[in-house]
Amino acid sequence: MPKLDTPLKLSPVYKPKIWGRDDLSPIFDWPNPASDFDPGPASPAQPAEDSLIGEVWITDDTSKILNGPIAGMTLGEASAKLRSELNGSAWKDRRFPILSKYIFTSDWLSLQVHPDDRYARRHEPGSLGKCEMWYIVHAEPEAEILLGLKPGVTLEMLRAACERGTSKDLLNRFHPRAGEAIFVPPGTVHALGPGLVLFEAEENSDITYRLDDFGRMGLDGKPRPLHLDKGFDVIDPDLPASRNLPRRVVRETFGSRRYVLACSHFAVEELTLQKMARFSGVPERVETLSVLSGHGRVETSSGWMGYQAGDTWVIPPGTGQYRLAPVEKTRILKFYVPEIEKDFRRPLARHGFKATQIKNIIFD
Repeated sequence: MPKLDTPLKLSPVYKPKIWGRDDLSPIFDWPNPASDFDPGPASPAQPAEDSLIGEVWITDDTSKILNGPIAGMTLGEASAKLRSELNGSAWKDRRFPILSKYIFTSDWLSLQVHPDDRYARRHEPGSLGKCEMWYIVHAEPEAEILLGLKPGVTLEMLRAACERGTSKDLLNRFHPRAGEAIFVPPGTVHALGPGLVLFEAEENSDITYRLDDFGRMGLDGKPRPLHLDKGFDVIDPDLPASRNLPRRVVRETFGSRRYVLACSHFAVEELTLQKMARFSGVPERVETLSVLSGHGRVETSSGWMGYQAGDTWVIPPGTGQYRLAPVEKTRILKFYVPEIEKDFRRPLARHGFKATQIKNIIFD
């Protein structure tokens, strides 16, 4: 059994979407011939320079591990074979705990909804439900998000509008801000508009029920299928829109930490590094670091590797002390499956956050 005692760098997987972009700044350099490319079932076998990339998956089963004793394995293979050595003793599933990706939009995504675990077990054998969150990296001034039904809108009204391709006016609509976090539990009807760059963390599931594609054709020139029966089975019309606007940060010796959002499936922190930061693996869980901006070095007792925006590192539980040495100011998203009391609620209370503030950060 290989000893996983060092941070493991992952390769991103680029996915074309009809609503995607040919410019993935400020996070990724695209087109990049060295990158992994997932063409999908209806796309060319090789990426073209004018491919529109809508999603970059960073902790996916097909993400390759680039260094360390299991270099060359995919994250899915390592999770299934090594289990607790990679994912920690608290995680019992063969899948990696969290699916994560960056999303780049130049057009509206479909109006959609995701099932919870119970519905997925009954209707999508082998799959989990999908609870997710968004962290807004960049938003153009006119960018919009649809989230949840307007007061007074019934499911009958929504279904009729979806069948006509005219559902947008029935949803709550708002302009997101950079740094904002948005919680999207199963059953929430939602759609992302153009002009957004965001990070998404979710259960390791890609189950999506498309309700309205607004009359658009897919990459194959045909209308994309809708999933109205299953979708309307799982909609919860009473779910409120849950936004977490940027809040004050906690000072650290390396810079600062922001407790972004936590639920039972995932927790996200934002670390801002202005000086060297020292960390170690956490015995009971795996953690993941994704670099939003900046560059520097990941240093261990056996050597170092450079990091830059777009890099993602998995930190196995057996990782010894490692150091993040920024060459320039660095912003990192750290995410993991939390013990909510220990990892979020008690630290927030200790740092003076009020109960009303904590309620907008922790969803349990």
